[in-house]
Amino acid sequence: MTSHTRPAPAAGPLDRLLHGDCPPDFLDALHRALARHGFQVATDPGEREEYLDGRLRTLHRALPPAHLLLRDTDRLAAVVAWTAVADPRLCMSVITHTVLCLGSVVRLGADDPSVRSAVEALTSADARGSYLVTEAGRANSHLATRTEAVFDPRDRCFVLSTPDSAAAKFGAVPAGRGRRLAVVLARTIAGERDHGVFPFLADLAGTEGTLPGVDFSPPLELSSLPLTFRLVSFHGVRVPYAAWLRDGATVDAGGTLHDPLGSPEARLRRSLCVGQELWGALPSAAAATARQATVLALRHARARLTQGHLAPGAPLFAYRSQQRALLGALADAFALTCAAARARELLGTASEAGEGNGSRSPGTAFAPWPAVSLPLSAYKAHTVRAAERVVTECRRRSGWPGLLDVNRLPGYQGFHQAFEPAGGDSRLILYDIGRSLADADPSAPRPARTTDPADPSWWPSVLGDHEDTLARQLRRARDHRARRQHDDFAVWNPLLDAAGELGETYAARLAAEDVHRALEHLAPGTDPPLREALEALGVLSGVRAALRRAGSLLTARTLRPRDLAPLPGLVDSLCDRVLPQLPALEARFGFPDDIAGAP
Repeated sequence: MTSHTRPAPAAGPLDRLLHGDCPPDFLDALHRALARHGFQVATDPGEREEYLDGRLRTLHRALPPAHLLLRDTDRLAAVVAWTAVADPRLCMSVITHTVLCLGSVVRLGADDPSVRSAVEALTSADARGSYLVTEAGRANSHLATRTEAVFDPRDRCFVLSTPDSAAAKFGAVPAGRGRRLAVVLARTIAGERDHGVFPFLADLAGTEGTLPGVDFSPPLELSSLPLTFRLVSFHGVRVPYAAWLRDGATVDAGGTLHDPLGSPEARLRRSLCVGQELWGALPSAAAATARQATVLALRHARARLTQGHLAPGAPLFAYRSQQRALLGALADAFALTCAAARARELLGTASEAGEGNGSRSPGTAFAPWPAVSLPLSAYKAHTVRAAERVVTECRRRSGWPGLLDVNRLPGYQGFHQAFEPAGGDSRLILYDIGRSLADADPSAPRPARTTDPADPSWWPSVLGDHEDTLARQLRRARDHRARRQHDDFAVWNPLLDAAGELGETYAARLAAEDVHRALEHLAPGTDPPLREALEALGVLSGVRAALRRAGSLLTARTLRPRDLAPLPGLVDSLCDRVLPQLPALEARFGFPDDIAGAP
């Protein structure tokens, strides 16, 4: 797209793949809101947060109210994706404020008149919201929350307390003066009984500064994604009963808490249910930033003239090595776009079915996230890693301009690096997915796969076979160790890397199937030359992934050396199929220059 252009109506199959069913007027309003403030590269923390406050308010006032936005998967994902492209710091603020903080309020309930002003302040973004779940002093703190909310029957309030410094919450809490609220997850005690972890909507600071009982550490700056993080402790902070996001639970007149879910484990999963919205929308941000990074790198490579002795004056993109790298990045960005569309679909289905209610209970040894939604947590882990790889390659292929903040790529890279541990640690998610697949019944035999790597079905079927092989190997190793060991740690400790590889293969297989599915849906209604280029991109992404994973595939004998031998030549022929349609692909994949342009 050229400067100040606006998105075309989301009508055709490719438009729906990119934007879902967002109507043009919604995308137009989103574009105008993001273009209004421009892009500030570096400011001090106070000025930066004031700038982000303004952008967040503009955004919220231009879009549907949060309670409607959070129930519309495609629009929510579009907001996350477009803000990530425009300014990753703003996207992180949107995720924290809108998806996690307001999302908890909308899904788990704080509709009492006594807290309505706080909810309205968050909805208008006159107040900034945070989401405090992680406790800084211990790993896996989600599974062993130590911050307490003790019910006081005298005034029917909860008393929020941090027992020691190791239990301090860690999260993004903006600097500067202004009202700051947070959804705080705390172990809830009533009648001297632990009822599991519930969220509470708590005031942290007002226009005059930090509120009594709340302690902030000095700001902790993250240079790769410039935002203000803090440690937050609570010392006898009284939270009204109405600010308890109780989700149907009650405390009776005698001080006894009644929870319809029936167990602390189910309550924890339900309290973290907003993870579904995050994982359903975050892949769209990963795909959007990967597409924009590749478009920027391609523009640079075509305009950058080289003076090497092989071809003085030739553009950088004339070199085959540069074509393989950047067209490969474009292919991976397309594959991410297909995965993002599937993640949105899964989130929409889960929302309609009322899932995320804590009733399912897959095993979780390291993190609760797969128990909230196993496939969506897998998409989160896969897409942020794949997008970081794409952006990193684009930075490397852009020379020193790729290092400059004004050219956007460092911000995109920092965003994805931050989401490796944030939003559910990706490594822990993949460990738990691998363990659950090893514990599951062996899958039915898969159909025989094609031997032609140029067929879009080849790579998903290879990954399916590889997943089955890795699962069998892990199951055998687990059973062998279980016969000699008597506790889970001794059994699983040497097997975690294998479990993580199995989880990663499962997630990659889902994404590869999404490419195949998307290409089938694009077949009718898409311009034939463009459709051929998209199919070449889909195949190219799979072939390059097979080359990256060659060691594992050969070791497991999923593929043989003769299967891999023709792949480098196939990469070149696929690049040649894409090149004639590159201007059309850039126009469709890129974002407006007035929100995402770079020098």
